[in-house]
Amino acid sequence: MIKYRLACHKGHQFEGWFDTIAGFEAQQKAQEIACPVCASTQVDRSIMAPAIPRKQNSVSTKAPSLDPQKIMHMMQKMTDHVTQNYEYVGDGFADEARKIYYGETENRDIYGETSLDEARDLVEEGVPIAPLPIVPDKVKN
Repeated sequence: MIKYRLACHKGHQFEGWFDTIAGFEAQQKAQEIACPVCASTQVDRSIMAPAIPRKQNSVSTKAPSLDPQKIMHMMQKMTDHVTQNYEYVGDGFADEARKIYYGETENRDIYGETSLDEARDLVEEGVPIAPLPIVPDKVKN
């Protein structure tokens, strides 16, 4: 797995894990990579510091890295929690999230689908939303 520091066209920075450079480039070209802050799909790699080996006697201040399989497992657990405990509102997610945010309907936890443009609009309005990390079936086991 390759870890890249990524940035959207608005300057938000985040990290992404990819199997190969070609895998990153294919997802980038297909606009399958979205900024977790603004949902922009105009994403590119940004400059990263190189990994320099440290001296044997130095003290590490870096947090331990997580195994990609553990990350996938955590993402699956989060998705399972949401789908079991939140109300599914389908493709009406954006409208329902707005109604809840503006007090037009009861406050409750929901999940559903929306377009990237609608998600971006919700973020710009200040509606607290977050993408749900969907783990592909082929890596769930």
